[in-house]
Amino acid sequence: MHFSMLPVFVLLLPLAEIAGFVIVGRAIGLAATLALVVLGFVVGSFLLRRQGIGILRRMSAEGRNGTMPGRELLDPAMNVIASLLFIIPGFLSDILAILLLIPQVRNLLWRSIAKRFVVVGTGGTGSSASSRPDFRSRPGKSSDSKVVDLDEEDYHREPDGKSPWSGKQLGD
Repeated sequence: MHFSMLPVFVLLLPLAEIAGFVIVGRAIGLAATLALVVLGFVVGSFLLRRQGIGILRRMSAEGRNGTMPGRELLDPAMNVIASLLFIIPGFLSDILAILLLIPQVRNLLWRSIAKRFVVVGTGGTGSSASSRPDFRSRPGKSSDSKVVDLDEEDYHREPDGKSPWSGKQLGD
């Protein structure tokens, strides 16, 4: 989805969810519709509690180790997304959540997502970006240092008197 379509999606999704409530409410009644919404919330809360914290810890640990979270983390991540969709009240979000729980749909998503990822190595051997010399390193300095050494002209400059904005205050 292009980001230019995001506002349209954000506006149309609640309208579609409301239409879903009306259609399902007419078909099965108010009490059964509300029961389905509460059931979706309970299922989503249960799934999130079971998968949520563990997957976040594993992804964080892999990120600290410099490895790209891969296919083995896709299934739990999809469970977390499905649980969040179940928690959102509405039938369209519940349908999307159910689809995310189907392994064939996950495989299809993995094939489409994996093409878009570019993994840049942070260490090791191979032809990754890390095998090239670091342009920031200086002789005698460690390339993994977290200190940025700036000269005075790098962070300080005098105002230009010829600039049309010189001497103006905010709001002028």
